[in-house]
Order: sequence, then structure tokens, then C-alpha cells
Amino acid sequence: MDFSTYFRFLMALVFVLALIALVGWCVRRYGGLRGVIRPRSGNNRLEIIEITPVDSKRRLVLVKRDETEHLLLLGMTQDLVIETGIPSPSDTAHPPLPIKTAG
Repeated sequence: MDFSTYFRFLMALVFVLALIALVGWCVRRYGGLRGVIRPRSGNNRLEIIEITPVDSKRRLVLVKRDETEHLLLLGMTQDLVIETGIPSPSDTAHPPLPIKTAG
């Protein structure tokens, strides 16, 4: 084999690795693996609003049931309800927080 064959192989390898890096960057940049999950259709009473990874083994899941949201911590061996009965943001208008001044 001559040098040009090795050079073409090396350039093809660099091209494939660059494509893998580009796809990985796009998925991280535009949030292809996490974020808001939309309901399918119809009158669903239960939907997953958002999923946020905490670490490699646990994640926080915001679940909506009948206009009430519940925050769950899902792990490998144990699941935990963090907060329940959270009113849906679409149901309540949040008033602005008062500004505290010193003195």
C-alpha cells in the first residue's frame, strides 16, 4: 500500500469523527434528549411536564394530573415524592414578588 491509501483512510476517519461530534453538539445544544414532553392527544388526565436529570442515576420528574402537578425523584432502586399538590401555572396567576428595601 502506498501513502495515498493511508491518507484517504485517515481523512475518512477524521470526517466520521467530526460528524459524530457535530451530531453530539447539536443534540446537547438543541435539547434533543431532555425537556418538555407533549401529550399525545385526547383527554389525557395524566402527563409528564418536564424531566430533569439530577445525576447519572436519578432524575426529577414533574407530573401533571387533573390540573395539579406533582414533583417526583426517580432513582434506580427508590422513588420519592418531593412535593405534591402544586397548582398548575396555567391555573394561577403569580403576583409579582414585593421588593424589600434595606432600612
